[in-house]
Amino acid sequence: MYGSFGQLFIAVAGASAALTGLLFVALSVSPRRVLVSGPRVIQQVRAAAALQAFSNALVVCLFGLVPGTNVGYPATVVGAFGVVFTAAAVRSIVSSSATRREQLGQLGLVVVLLVIFGTELAGGITLLAKHTSYGAVQSISYALVASLLVGVARAWELVGERGTGILASLALLTGLAAQADVTDPGQATGSTADDAQDNAADGQSCS
Repeated sequence: MYGSFGQLFIAVAGASAALTGLLFVALSVSPRRVLVSGPRVIQQVRAAAALQAFSNALVVCLFGLVPGTNVGYPATVVGAFGVVFTAAAVRSIVSSSATRREQLGQLGLVVVLLVIFGTELAGGITLLAKHTSYGAVQSISYALVASLLVGVARAWELVGERGTGILASLALLTGLAAQADVTDPGQATGSTADDAQDNAADGQSCS
C-alpha cells in the first residue's frame, strides 16, 4: 500500500474517476460546437489531452491500490504510453495546416505533458529496479497530481468555452475578450442580418 501514499492514491483515483465521468456527461449533453480555437487537429489534441490526463492518474492509482502490486509497472507502462501520445500529438500538429503561431501556442501543453509522463516513466523504472524507493513513489505521486490538474484545466477549456492559459485569463480579466466579442465584424454582420430578416418577417405578417 506504500504507507502514506496509499491515501493519496485513493484520493486521486476517486477524483480522476469522478472528473472523467463528469467530462463524458458534460460533452454528451452539450451541443456540438467548437470550444477550442484553432484548426481541428489542435482541437482534437487538446481534447484528447484531458482524457489522457484523467486516465493516466486513474489507471496508476487503481493498480497501485491492488495489494502486493509494484506501482512501478503501471507507472512505466502508462508513462511510456503518455510520452508516445505526446510525440504523436506533436507530429500531428506540425504536419497540420496550422500556422506557425498556432503551433507554437501548443508548446506549453506539450512541455507539461512531457514533464509529467517523463517523471512518471522515470519513477516507474526506478521502482522496477529497486522495488522500494520513497523518492520514486513521491515523484510518481507528484506526476499524478499534476496530471489531474492538467486534466481539469483542459476539461474547463472544453466545457467552459474559454482558454485556460495565462494570456487568455488576463484578456478575460481585463475585459479585452469581451470587447473582441462585441466588436467582431462577423458577429455584428450576422446579428444585423438576422434582425433585418426578423423585421421583414414581422412586416409581412402585419400586412
